[in-house]
Amino acid sequence: MASESAHSEGAELGRYLRARRTQTTPAQAGLTVGTGIRRTPGLRREELATLAGISIDYYVRLERGRETRPSPAVLDALARALRMDDQEQQHLRRLATRAARYTPEPPPAPSRTVRPHLKLLLEALRPHPAYVVSRSLDLLAWNPGGLALYAGVDDWPVKQRNIARYLFLHPAARDLFAGNWEKQITGCVARLRALAGTAPDAPDLAGLVGELLLKSPDFAGLWERYEVTSRKPAQKTFHHPQVGTVTLTAQSLQAEGTPGQRIGVYTAEPGTPDHDALVLLDLTAPRPKEHPAPAPKAPGDQP
Repeated sequence: MASESAHSEGAELGRYLRARRTQTTPAQAGLTVGTGIRRTPGLRREELATLAGISIDYYVRLERGRETRPSPAVLDALARALRMDDQEQQHLRRLATRAARYTPEPPPAPSRTVRPHLKLLLEALRPHPAYVVSRSLDLLAWNPGGLALYAGVDDWPVKQRNIARYLFLHPAARDLFAGNWEKQITGCVARLRALAGTAPDAPDLAGLVGELLLKSPDFAGLWERYEVTSRKPAQKTFHHPQVGTVTLTAQSLQAEGTPGQRIGVYTAEPGTPDHDALVLLDLTAPRPKEHPAPAPKAPGDQP
């Protein structure tokens, strides 16, 4: 059982190295390429091993998941050869740590309960759209504009409302992000890939990824790229069916005391058309029915 777990973690490290290798061109790595036809996408294994100063046999064992304890110096050399940025290099180190110190049982998913003071905060942020999401992008709580901003997501049952699921599976998503939908989905998958590096067997993540791999070829293609760097733009443009085109500044904040939960907020400068659109969105967004209306009294009932 232990050896199987260790092999699984080593395989994840190897798959990540292979994905980065095949997506790094010789020119990016500083190599001079001859005029012959290259049959290997990206770098060859022997080229990467040479650039990193390790033997080809050792690198092959790493990529095949047979070597699970590379030293920090080897990891740094591979990261330099593959031109990894800080986020990608940190992900590589996390995978190596997991390969060397596996945990037989995955930890339980963080709580989905949103603390009352966070719900009060969401209300205080109106008319700016705001919501609380889980680590796997489930929508856990929101103010009226926070839900209405993702046009059509309220068509789904509460437990199905997830930003990744919305981007890949909801028919309104492409129109809402017309012109930059590809950038949105690339950043979304990178975030989930980074999470998979630290909690690959987590039930909340495994269920979502399994569903999207089955239902979305776009997701499957991006998932296999193993990209973990999420270059989220400071501003997002929404082509909203109710309030028109709005450009908003996005901010994501870690919620203290609630592991895995983050607060997402979209703002616009007061007095601008974008802010006016947010006010309209907040005013016209459907309100949840907190209390059902009392049943009408039958004739003869006592008051």
